[in-house]
Amino acid sequence: MRPLENEELPTIYNLDSSDPRSELIDRSGVDESALKQIDRIMAEMGRLRAVERKISRASQQFMKLNETDMRAVRLLISAKNTGSSVTPSMLAKHLKISTASVTKMIDKMEKAGHVLRTVNPADRRSLCVQVTNETHSAARDHVGRHHAARFGAAVRLSDSERETVIRFLAETAFDLETSIDDVADRKTPDLP
Repeated sequence: MRPLENEELPTIYNLDSSDPRSELIDRSGVDESALKQIDRIMAEMGRLRAVERKISRASQQFMKLNETDMRAVRLLISAKNTGSSVTPSMLAKHLKISTASVTKMIDKMEKAGHVLRTVNPADRRSLCVQVTNETHSAARDHVGRHHAARFGAAVRLSDSERETVIRFLAETAFDLETSIDDVADRKTPDLP
């Protein structure tokens, strides 16, 4: 898929339409060509998020699982691929949900044939959760193929381009995380 051209950019990502009075972003000192490039970056990030949501919805429908279940399956597949064990409490921590919610999720997924409970090899008094071979294969064939497509885009970049992308993504994640804290610290106006 090719990058969007300026005339194809959705206006929702354009700084002039999303922040016309520079209330959120101080653009003074940023030249016009840089602003156009930034608009293109934001549009491509928006397009990437849209494609990821589309893949996520299709994967959830195909697997008959919700988003949290899919995140659990990804962790269990990764553990299976590396020979690691996953306990219900590890799943709860990874998913940021209660152990009671994890138990309910495991019950549902076990009944549907997606996971198995096994004895923890490190502590026979506790259990581990494993993805079934069928779910592992289905996830690899349907979901994994989509995610593997990212490799092609990354491998086509030079080493220095990859470093630039890594730095951009890391700085973007940091800035977004910081903005969550900043907004949380502000007094929220009374909304209707």
